[in-house]
Amino acid sequence: MCLNLMGHLCLRSYQQSVPISITWQDDSGDDDEEPAAPADNSELHHTLKTLSLKLNDLSTCNDLIAKHGAALQRSLNELDSLKIPSECGEKLKVVNERATLFRITSNAMINACRDFLELAETHSRKWQRALNYEQEQRVHLEETIEQLAKQHNSLERAFCNTPGGPASSSKSFSEGSFLTSKGENSEEDEDTEYFDAMEDSTSFITVVTEAKEDRKPESGPGTTTVDWTSADNVLDGASFMPKNSCKVKRRVRIPDKPNYSLNLWSIMKNCIGRELSRIPMPVNFNEPLSMLQRLTEDLEYHHLLDKAVNCTSSVEQMCLVAAFSVSSYSTTVHRIAKPFNPMLGETFELDRMEDMGLRSLCEQVSHHPPSAAHHVFSKHGWSLWQEITIASKFRGKYISIMPLGAIHLEFQASGNHYVWRKSTSTVHNIIVGKLWIDQSGDIEIVNHKTKDRCQLKFVPYSYFSKEAARKVTGVVSDSQGKAHYVLSGSWDDQMECSKIVHSSPSSDGRQKTVYQTLPAKLLWRKYPLPENAENMYYFSELALTLNEQEDGVAPTDSRLRPDQRLMERGRWDEANTEKQRLEEKQRLSRRRRLESCTAGCGGEEAEKESDGYVPLWFEKRLDPLTGEMACMYKGGYWEAKEKKDWHMCPNIF
Repeated sequence: MCLNLMGHLCLRSYQQSVPISITWQDDSGDDDEEPAAPADNSELHHTLKTLSLKLNDLSTCNDLIAKHGAALQRSLNELDSLKIPSECGEKLKVVNERATLFRITSNAMINACRDFLELAETHSRKWQRALNYEQEQRVHLEETIEQLAKQHNSLERAFCNTPGGPASSSKSFSEGSFLTSKGENSEEDEDTEYFDAMEDSTSFITVVTEAKEDRKPESGPGTTTVDWTSADNVLDGASFMPKNSCKVKRRVRIPDKPNYSLNLWSIMKNCIGRELSRIPMPVNFNEPLSMLQRLTEDLEYHHLLDKAVNCTSSVEQMCLVAAFSVSSYSTTVHRIAKPFNPMLGETFELDRMEDMGLRSLCEQVSHHPPSAAHHVFSKHGWSLWQEITIASKFRGKYISIMPLGAIHLEFQASGNHYVWRKSTSTVHNIIVGKLWIDQSGDIEIVNHKTKDRCQLKFVPYSYFSKEAARKVTGVVSDSQGKAHYVLSGSWDDQMECSKIVHSSPSSDGRQKTVYQTLPAKLLWRKYPLPENAENMYYFSELALTLNEQEDGVAPTDSRLRPDQRLMERGRWDEANTEKQRLEEKQRLSRRRRLESCTAGCGGEEAEKESDGYVPLWFEKRLDPLTGEMACMYKGGYWEAKEKKDWHMCPNIF
């Protein structure tokens, strides 16, 4: 008891004098904030000095304990020499042994503290040397970069001032990133601005020139010209479509997100390398929408496709299709929470013929791997369908989300049929730092009727890059490979297109193409978020309405999922309990299907047929354009809704 009391007193005194804060440090470089500076020597020495003083205090306590312990043992020995009953002698012997153990323990405690101090001093010197080395290397790198920048400017000025140089009277800005070239008697050069992109971001250079009726671009060896006029009415106003004028009043807010704390690392540390969909997650990491509803959010900027219906030029139509494909990522910039994994057979409908002019249906057609089929019909003359399988991995410091599967878009009047695939999403700083999401990779959009192509590049974020964050660039080409439009913008804000009027190889030997273009036109701009969005999971106006309860939907609709509804209302503990119940019910249903399939088909056949699940509204077909098997809408859902006949739907909730 005395030992416990002494230990608590010493520990409390130590904690009050030397408060220690332990924080995790991420060495991945994923965090986009400035790295923390090394600790000052004075602070380090002060900490070691304080530890030494505390060790001295503990040594004094040890001396006092040893002194009084020895006195206590002498007193016990004197008592032992007296003639006392045998029962008392046994008790004195026990007390004597405990006193000896107490003295040994206090000595061990002091020795352990001394070892700790020596270890701290040794490692602190190593850490200080390492920090000093890194600081020196960083200063050296900054000086090297500064020298290279000065040399670059000197070489550029020397090159530009050389007789016969391409820009003898040029003016250089920002270390050569922008080059404005003005010839002495050239009307064309007065309106030309050269933008030189980073080597690792784009493979072309754009030259912006003002439209003039009497100007004719010159042609020469190795150049390509495109006929153009000063007016391009097809793409005018593409981005300025008004928001849906809803005839149905829909909700504009949901309950604020509760402020619940949860230790992410305690859950994730045992899940490294596992498929994300197989990790049992509490709803604390979710947002109150399912993956089917997130997939439906891709339609928020459907007006781009409505506008594209009226395009007579397929390359102009491609620009709008490309902008639509990029716009689907705009909702993800702040949306770092995980959507609910849909139950097998779960559906979500978006019946917005009156205000959006479309009907959308999603169904979860597979659980492992998670796969959702989606079909959209628009009364404006286009259809969209896809089967997306989400492959995701937790890598310890970030999560990679790879949507697999082709997206099809067809315009009924022209027969233009576009196919593309989604890019990779990465959620950074999973364990330490502020969570943020990035999109990266290349997307190729192909019009399988005309063979037009659009190459989009999602530039990954880099701490050392001078590029704008979340940048997207692209080129639209026809079947002959001739470039017609340059696309630029960012996936979280807007996209522009510039019509190409002249193209030629770069003269600097970097194997880039120089595109001379008309001034850019805005294709798409993101809608502002609703008021108080930061407390409503950063939902857009459309997202706020997706989980709103509606009459007449199928009993498998995501709006009727109880754990998701409880989470939206802020009752997270109940939602977690309900989530576990639903997942166990799903596992039981799968076991029953396997047993039934095994009994009917035999073991090997059953294994080939997976778990025997057959989607209700979609069916597997061979995609003639991609050569892959994909789930496509087979019909019947909207007819069942009109009849209010849902007898065929499974009981999944």
